[in-house]
Amino acid sequence: MLAEVRIPKFKSEKEEAEWWDAHPAVITKPFLQAKKEGRLRRLPPARGITKSVTIRLALGDVETAQELAGRRGLPYQTFIKMLLHQALEKERIAS
Repeated sequence: MLAEVRIPKFKSEKEEAEWWDAHPAVITKPFLQAKKEGRLRRLPPARGITKSVTIRLALGDVETAQELAGRRGLPYQTFIKMLLHQALEKERIAS
């Protein structure tokens, strides 16, 4: 029987992913129990359809995005997408 494991607060997604990779047993037993009881369900896509786009950005902006994303433990393209989404929502609400 596994001892009770306390899940820590994580500073980044990277840190969280590394912790879960190192502690798979924490979730295995509850997952298998939920599967046995028929409580597992597929979630709908969080944001619907996506479209790939290509844009040119100033090298300095890309480097800044890489640095800031790294501090958060995120891939820089994900970070840019997040910032763009936030800016678009702000503009949509303001207009």
